[in-house]
Amino acid sequence: MRAAFHAPMKPPDHPVPSGDRRMARAFVELLTSLGIEVELAARFRSYDRAGDPARQARLGDAGLKLAERLVRRYRKRAPQERPALWFTYHLYHKAPDWLGPTVSTALGIPYLVAEASLARKQAAGPWAIGYHASRMALARADLVLAMTNDDLPGLRPEVAAPERLVLFPPFLDTGPFVVASGQRAAARARLAADWGLDPARPWLLAVAMMRADVKRLSYQLLARALAEILDLDWQLVVVGDGEAKAEIEAMFAPLGAERVRFVGAVPPEALPGIHAAADLMVWPACREAYGMALLEAQAAGVPVVAGAEGGVPDIVEHEATGFLVAPRRPEALAAAARRLLAEPGLRHAMGQAARTRAVARHDVAVARDRLRAVLPAACLPGSVRCASA
Repeated sequence: MRAAFHAPMKPPDHPVPSGDRRMARAFVELLTSLGIEVELAARFRSYDRAGDPARQARLGDAGLKLAERLVRRYRKRAPQERPALWFTYHLYHKAPDWLGPTVSTALGIPYLVAEASLARKQAAGPWAIGYHASRMALARADLVLAMTNDDLPGLRPEVAAPERLVLFPPFLDTGPFVVASGQRAAARARLAADWGLDPARPWLLAVAMMRADVKRLSYQLLARALAEILDLDWQLVVVGDGEAKAEIEAMFAPLGAERVRFVGAVPPEALPGIHAAADLMVWPACREAYGMALLEAQAAGVPVVAGAEGGVPDIVEHEATGFLVAPRRPEALAAAARRLLAEPGLRHAMGQAARTRAVARHDVAVARDRLRAVLPAACLPGSVRCASA
């Protein structure tokens, strides 16, 4: 069975790393692990960051024309070489799917969507074109995989039937993080030597791109929160890079150079050891969809203190795997971090619970079973059967 894959915000082979790109790649790998041959339908990006209706209209026209070309291209293939399934990852008002509904309808194949969201307040705003295109796509979808409970209220009125909307938690391969958690002492010794850290002090961790958007706001709130606990003994490791790096580094300067280590971007294979070496992840999570870094930390046995925004409560279980605090309240973030820094026993217990929960709920093997179970429900009468998946 072959699936056409499309990510209208950022294709999985985009050169700039991000959580969005990572999740797109994870879905490609997940489909492949089920024996589905995945092909990238197009690298077309419908993303409009600024809210420019004229640009959205142009993108819509270009997308629909591309969809028609794809239909003609696929129809020239032998039937067994055509996609039997269309899979779109991450559509919303800023990045609607102009391709999938047209192609799947023309070919008579199931149309699947993962990580969709819809905010009614955008119906008449600067992204109205993208909003209404997303509504049409959701109405056409045979299956919508909602990544968090936060997305469900906006999706329910738009999906054609309740059984077509399924909660599908974010996932990752927890294996490397679990292994790294068992090698924590060695990781701490190595990173202490590499980055000039004190292994006898608690290490706080933040992992995020340094973009001039809500990421910058999260960094700003984090710096304000940590300024309130300077009476405690800790060091902060910041993993990330981006166009706002200089500005973000300046935010943390008042904390003292001895307190903070900016280590830049690191290769993915280095992340498990970095997470496992930390004592606590602290992140405001402003407008965070859910936060893969929060999930990675927990898979490595590290508790989390985060703002309760978006889908973060689906990732962090309050008072079990960490603490969730009121959104964008640096004093609340500081108070929660203070408690966990002062109580190493609680910190350890929450870290153990975090690792157990990540493996049980968010591991890629669990996600594979979930997808295998729901894929047949996406098949319409008369369309190509998905049972082979």
